[in-house]
Amino acid sequence: MNKIDVALICKALSDSNRLEIVQMLSDGEKCGCKLLERFEITQPTLSYHMKTLVESGLVNDRKEGKWHYYSLNTEHFVQFKKFIEALGCENSAGETDGCCRC
Repeated sequence: MNKIDVALICKALSDSNRLEIVQMLSDGEKCGCKLLERFEITQPTLSYHMKTLVESGLVNDRKEGKWHYYSLNTEHFVQFKKFIEALGCENSAGETDGCCRC
């Protein structure tokens, strides 16, 4: 995962509404209309948040008729998690390598 991908994910997750959307999608695909019911925001605002999440690669979007359905891109989350874990001070054996005091 490159630095631009990581930056886009961090930007996408920097908003509390988008974090809540990700949590809602963690138990399966949702229609945009169901997401909208949960928030006190307008449909254009939801569309903005969803566009940000889709562009970051964290969320998949599919259209069926006039409705958009959203789901998590779990592979992208796995790659992001690996990137974050690599920032830690443990080596692959789970031992600290002296780089910090964890």
